[in-house]
Amino acid sequence: MTLSAQELYRRGTDHVNAGRNAAARRSLTTALTRTTEPDLRARIAGTLSYVAGRTGDPGGAERLCRDALAADGVSPATAAILEGQLGLLAVGRGDWTAAIDWLDRAIAGIGDDPSHRRSMYLNRSVAHMQSGGLTRARLDLEHAAADFAVDGSELDVAMVRHNLGYVDLLESNLIEALEQMSAAHPVLEASSVVNAAIGELDLAEVLREAGLTTEAERTLERVARTLGAHGMRQARGEAEFNLARSLLMHDPARAATVARAAARRFRSLGSTSWAARALALQLRAELGQPPSSPVTGLASGTTRVPSRARVEAAAADLDRLGFGSEATALRLSQQLWQARHERTVRGSGRSTDEVAEPVVRVPRDAPIQLRLLADEVRAARAGTAGRYAQARQRAARGLDTLAAWQRSFGSIDLQTSITMHATGLVTEGLAAAVASGRPEVLFEWSERARHLSQQVVPLRPPPDPELAADLAELRALRADNPSGWLADPRTAALQDRARRRQWSTTGVAGVNDQVTLDALQGGLGADTALLAYVATADGLSCLAVTADSARLFRLTAWPRLLTALTGLRADLDVSASVRSGPMAAVVARTLGERLADLEGVLLRNPLAAVGDRRIVLTAPGELAGLPWTLLPGLRGRPFTLAASATRWVHDRTQAGRPGVGFAAGPGVARGDEEVETGVLAWTGVPAASAAAPRVVPQVLRGPAATVDAVAALASRVGVLHVAAHGRHAVDNPLFSGLELADGALFGYDIDRIGQVPQTVVLSACEVGRSAVRWGEEAIGMTRTWLHAGTSCVVAAPVAVADDAACELLGAMHTGLATGLAPAEALARAAGRTGVLAPFQCHGSGF
Repeated sequence: MTLSAQELYRRGTDHVNAGRNAAARRSLTTALTRTTEPDLRARIAGTLSYVAGRTGDPGGAERLCRDALAADGVSPATAAILEGQLGLLAVGRGDWTAAIDWLDRAIAGIGDDPSHRRSMYLNRSVAHMQSGGLTRARLDLEHAAADFAVDGSELDVAMVRHNLGYVDLLESNLIEALEQMSAAHPVLEASSVVNAAIGELDLAEVLREAGLTTEAERTLERVARTLGAHGMRQARGEAEFNLARSLLMHDPARAATVARAAARRFRSLGSTSWAARALALQLRAELGQPPSSPVTGLASGTTRVPSRARVEAAAADLDRLGFGSEATALRLSQQLWQARHERTVRGSGRSTDEVAEPVVRVPRDAPIQLRLLADEVRAARAGTAGRYAQARQRAARGLDTLAAWQRSFGSIDLQTSITMHATGLVTEGLAAAVASGRPEVLFEWSERARHLSQQVVPLRPPPDPELAADLAELRALRADNPSGWLADPRTAALQDRARRRQWSTTGVAGVNDQVTLDALQGGLGADTALLAYVATADGLSCLAVTADSARLFRLTAWPRLLTALTGLRADLDVSASVRSGPMAAVVARTLGERLADLEGVLLRNPLAAVGDRRIVLTAPGELAGLPWTLLPGLRGRPFTLAASATRWVHDRTQAGRPGVGFAAGPGVARGDEEVETGVLAWTGVPAASAAAPRVVPQVLRGPAATVDAVAALASRVGVLHVAAHGRHAVDNPLFSGLELADGALFGYDIDRIGQVPQTVVLSACEVGRSAVRWGEEAIGMTRTWLHAGTSCVVAAPVAVADDAACELLGAMHTGLATGLAPAEALARAAGRTGVLAPFQCHGSGF
């Protein structure tokens, strides 16, 4: 049966909507041969133009549209459709002014025809988004939604919802953006591979802005391959452009390479605006590489730093094309490079900053990222000139802007990752604080760096049966395929859904104000000291604080410390497994030498200053995985590794609740014995008062120790002890887990516990580890418990021998049962048993 031109046209349109470009071209080309009717031929040509533009022939696409528009016999409605197609082509090449002009004409000409007008609204919304007209973009999307409501498909509604999410992204409403796009994605995914890829491209932008660059980049690389395989060269270039934007934050050398390739692709397509944007991104990446060497004049990589004239020419092109924010970002990047280059070549305090050009002005309504970059430039220039107070002031202003944004998020995932936007400001502020030599200034900035993701007190989410079901399915997937479960597409979908739910359901209950040095000293007492470690480009410093003194120590340059840290984890793993035999002495000696070296670098002088006091430690992310308790100066001394001094001050005043619970997971050699030892320590302990009930330990073991049962137990007790195998997930720390009878208790499961215990003891290898995000931020199982409201978590950052865990942690309960603080109980247990194991207190251990 021979299909008519009209039927072929309809079939071709269906193929276009599903992303089947080759099939669409075949149907539409055949349709043209079967009709001489001018209006139908014009409509067929317009749809062919869309396919040509989508598959890398924008010039041919425009010719098809213009020729059809100029033909005789074309109705006003068809002319409006062709004008709308010309607007869409202008969107594709990034010419927002032309796009809006064509689409204005098209919408006016199409009249009351919702079946065609809705796509015009949708396309014009994109032009308004990209040119900064977010209010107009949202209004267009609302008009499109109303038209789609008449007879639109599920796919049409999903596209509108997805684009509303993109407006939320541009307005920095990350939670709303993720919700809208994630809700639309299943429909886009079901419609075609191409639609799914385009949806994932925008979702990756949300992840990038949230600081989750690893996942964003993995997605963008996959999307670029998919779009390339379908011949969509323009869309592939856009995926590469966004990949370069993400890499810019942490790998500028690779960002420059990717942006350069995207610029070449755009130029070959005639996408002038996109090519200009990619070139500017390439230049920013080249400026973002380490400052020039005073010997060679080149950056540490192979890329020559672009000249000021080249930067200005590229910025002027962006201004001309209507990308003012990107032009400003490029000029600011050049000014930031110049400030840091002068610091490297001449040293601080001898810059010509006083006669340099003014910092590029940024409007108050500019995107937050641009405002933060402007503050970073001002801070860097002031620091280079030796005006350290001004450098701190400028950096603090930027961090205050970011902190105000952060206060809208309760999720620990967002709290820790979004600090990506603060790395440069923290770097400048800390450097200026160290340079001041003033303890009170360094304390303020140490706390700024630490407290940035600690300020929000989360509002515990309500019970979420859907999240519970998703996590149960993830446990099953992991149990069925322990080594390959992460590669399962279903795993990725469930993990994404868990993240979305945690972002949206964890609210903000309040904000903890940062404490001052005077306030801290007033709360330390005579027996406690703070050691606050601060990392800058010049090295590591330590502020040693007691109730009546504060001293600053410059400890070491990074190379020596990194040498001491290299191989420590491997030494500790070997030490945990080689407990006897001829190699045991060799392993112990090697480990002892490495620990003694670290002791000399980190602790010798600070501990001499504070005497035999118990210690509160705060440290940057680079030191988050260090087993401090093994360092000679801290053995047998009560200490706690606090997320920040501010958090320690706030949490130590929390009142505990009665009750102690134990759980033993499967396969732990001495897990039952460890639990029994702990239970015996609490059995027979007299009640705290005549009115208080005697503490009766609650125990879960064997098949009874399921995830839900342990979570329920955690909500009833003040002290929870879990003996289980553990695993730290580097790529997604909230999927670190404790192995229980029915699978892993994930970090996300902690959010399902209505009221968490005050003290949590994790007798499991590695769950004391953290994945470092953006220098200062460390996230893992311990941090997740603390964020949920637990005051102290006892955990080990490395492998631990079962017998050492059993003996040490069992003995610790003797102290806990008699009312000792966790750090005191742990230190006494270590002294009494003589066991040297890497368990340490995190949070407020006393």
